[in-house]
Amino acid sequence: MGKWFVVAGIILVMIGLLWPWIVKLGLGHLPGDIRVERGKFSFYFPLTSCIIVSLIITLLLWLFRH
Repeated sequence: MGKWFVVAGIILVMIGLLWPWIVKLGLGHLPGDIRVERGKFSFYFPLTSCIIVSLIITLLLWLFRH
């Protein structure tokens, strides 16, 4: 379990260091991200961004296992 905490920490540090470039990629504002704004109500669900982040994390975990 300790190994997973180290891996999770390294991934979080990498995301923190790469954040300026991640923002420039438009992550969170991709086609397929759902945004509904009606009057005072707004709903936002970054569907496409979640799928991309999930694929990247899956790839990283697969690489660490092999």
